Amino acid sequence: MKMKRAHDVPLARQVVEKLRELKRINSGPFLFPSGGKGGFITAEGLRKTLIQIGYAKEKICIHGLRATASTLLNESGKYRPDVIETQLAHSNKDAIRAAYNHAQYIPERQKMMQEWADYLDRLRAGE
Repeated sequence: MKMKRAHDVPLARQVVEKLRELKRINSGPFLFPSGGKGGFITAEGLRKTLIQIGYAKEKICIHGLRATASTLLNESGKYRPDVIETQLAHSNKDAIRAAYNHAQYIPERQKMMQEWADYLDRLRAGE
């Protein structure tokens, strides 16, 4: 994590299935290996891979994907902003609230991520 703190991430069943697939394919210690010095893919490496498979440079960036998800989840009105911000590992700007509130909102985040994955599946299916 960028902030050097643990961040539990609830995953949708579709993501778990893909990760299991990757584990079967990759024999090394990383699910997303890279030839770089760290041995695992970075955000920039992911961006370059997305460009190589057909996305134009100006059309894709990892931050943009996160911003799009945040915007759509907030606009849906189905999820509390705290839940969305926690999922994105954003820190609370209110120092007093951050000092007292250490909630992880795991059940709500799990539901949100499953609904998000289902939404992406519908988009991919052209619905």
